[in-house]
Amino acid sequence: MPNGRFIPKMCMRTGNYMKIRLARKLRDFVLIVLLLCYSFSTHAIDNPDAPDYAGDILNRAQAYERDIQQTAHTTQGYLTAYAAYENFLDKELNAAYNQLMAHLSGETQHALKNSQLKWLSYRDREFDFIARNWTAEKFGSSAVISRGDYRTRLIKDRVMLLLHYLRNY
Repeated sequence: MPNGRFIPKMCMRTGNYMKIRLARKLRDFVLIVLLLCYSFSTHAIDNPDAPDYAGDILNRAQAYERDIQQTAHTTQGYLTAYAAYENFLDKELNAAYNQLMAHLSGETQHALKNSQLKWLSYRDREFDFIARNWTAEKFGSSAVISRGDYRTRLIKDRVMLLLHYLRNY
């Protein structure tokens, strides 16, 4: 160690070094794939005989999503299409909540009600953030699309979660 520095040994056999690097990369890749496979397979066990509520809403939502994609590329066109989609999702949210409440009793109903009230508060705060951040001044005409997409995604995610809960009954 001259001057207190560590000088690594140079490998004379670069072929072996390359094989070791390749083996490590392959090992890392396999570990990542296994981790991803495991993480995707760790879902709750659903009732296999339950109706596919989530699939049903996704099918019904396609019409609204298609309308957004095919709307006239105007601010008003996007506002109208996203408003219709948000209205649809709000109705689906209420239906999913009511269906789930019908299967629950006592304390569990109370817990879901509290959860939903807190989620509604969260949603309102997110909507406020979305409105304040994605403005025409900052993002131009694409602000309407961003606001609509984020708002509907937020509601759709909650609907899907409630429907996945419902699948257990």
